[in-house]
Amino acid sequence: MNELVTGDAVVLGLQPARLPSRALAIAIDLAVILTVFVLLSIGLAVATVTLDEAAAAAIAVAVFLLVLVGGPVAIETLTHGRSLGKLACGLRVVRDDGGPIRFRHALVRGAMGMVEILGTVGVVACIASLVSARGRRLGDVFAGTLVVRERVRAGRTLSVPPPPPWLVGRFAQLDLSGVPDGLWLAIRQYLTRMNQLDASVRWSMAERLSADLAARTGVPVPQGVPSAAYLAAVVNERQARDVRRVSAVRGRSAQAQAPGAVHAPASAPRPTPATGPGPASGSAPARDTAEGRPSTTGFAPPA
Repeated sequence: MNELVTGDAVVLGLQPARLPSRALAIAIDLAVILTVFVLLSIGLAVATVTLDEAAAAAIAVAVFLLVLVGGPVAIETLTHGRSLGKLACGLRVVRDDGGPIRFRHALVRGAMGMVEILGTVGVVACIASLVSARGRRLGDVFAGTLVVRERVRAGRTLSVPPPPPWLVGRFAQLDLSGVPDGLWLAIRQYLTRMNQLDASVRWSMAERLSADLAARTGVPVPQGVPSAAYLAAVVNERQARDVRRVSAVRGRSAQAQAPGAVHAPASAPRPTPATGPGPASGSAPARDTAEGRPSTTGFAPPA
């Protein structure tokens, strides 16, 4: 799901992260950041022992901002939303449309995190996450991001919703051989998660996916058919074809393995004509040296 529904790194098969897992990830990140900050502070204290107090204080503030804000922003930007804590907890920061975050998203989240996490000891962030339907804190709201779960327990996959009854069987003649597996995966993930998306994002993604699918099949989307319904109908047609194909293979296999089945021999042996004593098969007949005729006795006199 290579991760691709929106073209960059979209993962629609994921679920929004809950508050406990997010709190644990933040705690891990803060522990790592504070450890680095303490080590750098000790090193700078030794290196700036000859400087005056004003210069030492300015350097300490710069290091504080660099480590507590610049560090998380750089890590989330370079890893596309995976800090150390989120990586340990199986979480990731994505955009509202499911795509990977960029520097501006990470910067807004980091700046707001200084206020709602460090400034209020996480109280504001916890309240915002509990109030939000998708567990977003204020930094996510202003940055347009969402923290999702990358590791989902097995057995929790969702099924593709069925198409409208009036579309069932309408695409029976559609050529689906040119549709790649990645596009099928993207369509399935969209259909299973489309109700969790915002209305505008859901509509735009359905339009893009239906356009991609129509380009692969060579047949435009029928007029008056909603994009999401078109995608569901085509996926349903592909599933029906797979079921028929598997049933046909199983039927042939059962027929071949049925008891009493008559199997024709691969090739029948060629009959061998009955012949009397004579030269071996494939050998040239002996010639009479005197008359140039075949020898009737099978004996050739010496020259």
